[in-house]
Amino acid sequence: MIFPIIYNWVIIILRTCFTTIAFNYLTVWMTLDYVADLMYLVDMIITVHTGYLDQGILIKDLAHLKKRYLRSKHFQRDLVSLLPTDLLYFVFGLETPMVRINRLVRIPRLDEALDRMETRTSYPNTFRITKLMIYIFVLIHWNACLYFALSSYIGFGSDRWVYPNISKPEFASMRRQYFYCFWFSAQIFTTVGDTPLPKREEEYLFMIADLLIAVLVFASIVGNVGNVITSLRDRDNVFFPNHELVKAYLRSHHISKELRQRIDNWYQHLHINKKIMREKEILEQLPLHLRTEIAVSVHLPTLSKVTIFQSCEKSLLEELVLKLTPQVFSPGEYVCRKGDVGHEMYIIREGKLAVVADDGVTEYAVLTDSNFFGEISILNIKGNKSGNRRTANIRSIGYSDLFSLSKEDLTDVLSEFPAAKRHLEEKGRQILTKMGMLVDTGEENEGEEDNVETKINTLESNLEILQTKLARLMMELESSNRKMQARVEQLELEVAALGNQPLEDEEERIKRELRGEGVGEEVGWEREEAEGEEEEGLDAKVKQEEQGEDGNELTKDGDGESTKSREGDVEKMVEVDKSGLKDPDDQEKKEKDDSEKNKDKADDRPGKGDGAEIELEEEKEEKSGEVDSEEGGETAEGDSENKDMKQKDEGQTKKE
Repeated sequence: MIFPIIYNWVIIILRTCFTTIAFNYLTVWMTLDYVADLMYLVDMIITVHTGYLDQGILIKDLAHLKKRYLRSKHFQRDLVSLLPTDLLYFVFGLETPMVRINRLVRIPRLDEALDRMETRTSYPNTFRITKLMIYIFVLIHWNACLYFALSSYIGFGSDRWVYPNISKPEFASMRRQYFYCFWFSAQIFTTVGDTPLPKREEEYLFMIADLLIAVLVFASIVGNVGNVITSLRDRDNVFFPNHELVKAYLRSHHISKELRQRIDNWYQHLHINKKIMREKEILEQLPLHLRTEIAVSVHLPTLSKVTIFQSCEKSLLEELVLKLTPQVFSPGEYVCRKGDVGHEMYIIREGKLAVVADDGVTEYAVLTDSNFFGEISILNIKGNKSGNRRTANIRSIGYSDLFSLSKEDLTDVLSEFPAAKRHLEEKGRQILTKMGMLVDTGEENEGEEDNVETKINTLESNLEILQTKLARLMMELESSNRKMQARVEQLELEVAALGNQPLEDEEERIKRELRGEGVGEEVGWEREEAEGEEEEGLDAKVKQEEQGEDGNELTKDGDGESTKSREGDVEKMVEVDKSGLKDPDDQEKKEKDDSEKNKDKADDRPGKGDGAEIELEEEKEEKSGEVDSEEGGETAEGDSENKDMKQKDEGQTKKE
């Protein structure tokens, strides 16, 4: 679509303004016009059959494609561009090609084609410059045509600004007319050279419009060219190390001229041969699977030539190719020296390397493309006499392009391929055996190492379990501390409330507590304990009554004394209940004094004949007390203690 669209944009205005050119080549123009129209029509047919992506899925169904295209704005634009406006030739004549101006509506199709070409070309910066020049050419072409038409309207040669008189032979030819007008327009747009001053209002308006357009054209040219240069510089900075920064560093530290020359030659070699040193940074712009495919296509043939990697599974090699790092060595530079610890292996991509003696002159062998060295030192094979150290001096003869694979990268990859790891170690042992560099360490050491590794893993797992348990215990301890602290604060608040309450309200508070309105849980527990003790006392009394009926006789005097003593005890216990809650310490003292007095009275009581009648009376009192407590719900901690004291006194009396 680039050809027909540009053709219409260039030729329609040319034939309209330069009538001589239009009539002299009318057959050619008419043929090209209808070829372009045919290409427009073919483009519409192809567009109907062109699939589109719907959420990443390519739609190819013709019915859906037709429906989508016919309802789109593209179809309307394409239809307008193919309307048969050529029929107006019969009205205005063949000298009016402007009747085909509707063909210019297809310009968005040109933008689409150029954008796709820019993404597909291997030289996008060059393509951008070319596209910019095409736009500028079309703009100058249109301006030249309009300038010639304005000159024809004003009159050729009427002043110095318009086109000269075409009656002169030198300005009569068609080529001279077009070239002069194009040069005049280019002068205006580029503001280069002296253009004649306008004389008429039409000329002034034309020059004003051209100068305004020239400002935009100049700005677009400078901006686009500047962007292209910047992108080229950024590309070089990505592909190659920044030479300017290195030069500044070398100058600031007064590096010797010889070393600076070597560095400059190294940079020059990179640029001339397009040696890209920063492959990983460049390929990071792509997703992982595409990076892998690129690395496989570039490096896999070289990596598969290494002996120890031959017959390895493809997935392992695909992982390794991502780890390869390109390196370039200068002439005479040592890649490795004898006795150095080997941290990486090398694969020769281009260049020659010499295996030299310690004197640096004697050469034992020359390594060329696809050779490799240092593969044994990165495998950590047990029993290696060299101890993973280099066994030779290797020096670059010219500029050498190598790939390096570090020991750490190989270890990371082999950790996911245990079978391949054993295979590579076995191959390495075979190579060392042929070289006589392998010492047989036996299988016991391997077994011991395996046991040690197993023990370490077990200890680590146990340590993790203990850490988890410790964390749980700490959490439980913190929770219990919080609960205890909350309980202590609650008790402190209750004690403070009790201390601030007036003395005259103590009896009401005691009753409220006895009813369960105060401390509910403690009073309930003490009540249950008191009831249990009462049941035990009743059982003991029943047994004592049975014994008393067998032979014991009570005297009236004894009954009176014991009854009086019990009534006195009850009155004292009631007083204790009323006053004991006011002060806990005084309450304890009074309880002790009452118990001692009860003991003294019991000692003074009569002996064996007192018991039976007193016990009957006490049982009646206790039963009536229990009925009262059940009806009123006023069983208290002090009453239970009094009953306990009564039971003790009764037991002592019976014994006496």
